[in-house]
Amino acid sequence: MRSIYKSTEGERLVLERYRQFLKYWPVPHQQTRVPTTQGETFVIVSGPENAPPLLLLHGGASNSAMWMGEISSFARFFRVYCIDMIGEPGLSAPSRPPLGSDAYGVWLDDVLNHLSLDRVSVVGISLGGWLAFDYAIRRPARVEKIVALCPGGIGRQKVGIVFATLLSRMFGAKGKRWLMERILGPSPSDPPPAARAFLAFVAIIHRHFRPRMVKLPTFSDESLRKLRIPVLAIVGGRDVLFDSAQTQRRLTKLTPGAQVLYLPETGHLIVGQTAKVLEFLEAAEWQT
Repeated sequence: MRSIYKSTEGERLVLERYRQFLKYWPVPHQQTRVPTTQGETFVIVSGPENAPPLLLLHGGASNSAMWMGEISSFARFFRVYCIDMIGEPGLSAPSRPPLGSDAYGVWLDDVLNHLSLDRVSVVGISLGGWLAFDYAIRRPARVEKIVALCPGGIGRQKVGIVFATLLSRMFGAKGKRWLMERILGPSPSDPPPAARAFLAFVAIIHRHFRPRMVKLPTFSDESLRKLRIPVLAIVGGRDVLFDSAQTQRRLTKLTPGAQVLYLPETGHLIVGQTAKVLEFLEAAEWQT
């Protein structure tokens, strides 16, 4: 199996920096490793033990460090499980089974069973949003609610970014910075120290990690119609990875009661929506 990193030294640098970030996790927590059919899965558990369970699934080419800015808010109301997805630059196994298979459903079954969780709400970003939908479609009895920010698998996946990725490689570090800004938007001119450190971490990941260069499977109309749980999707009109307008149209047409928040001036990186997400998660149960 080809390594998900470009070199052994690159892997060491990414994981060493990740472990440094985890030392500053802003709320009391536990770190655990869950045995699964795909290898060990790293999970960070925060929040009151008797609170409703909430799974957080990060995006591709990332790890659970991306939740550090929101975890304090989520952990006030939920027992939060931040899961390092397999095959990504975190502390879980490097396994990458085919995305269209049931392997990811079985993997999450293993995680939930080990944690003694029967039914959970899920918040996912990008690839994590795709996984949230995939799991809810395959295991409807185990998912309470979905919140998906810029999810894949619903609107068309844009191919232009693939050519932009290939082009950026011709210009070294400058090309990589240009690509990151194209996907995530321009970096703030004077970010606070914590944000500056995280941006530097993202740059290290992109320098040493091999991202998935595959097209995410698209959910069929029939699959989206069968979703009978509350769904909130938050999408950006300037997303360069996915067609957000199509995501909005399909969910509005096909998924009963789905809410779609369309942010016309926002790209793939969606920030500042924690209050809206919490409002949705805490709302009384939606009725069909």
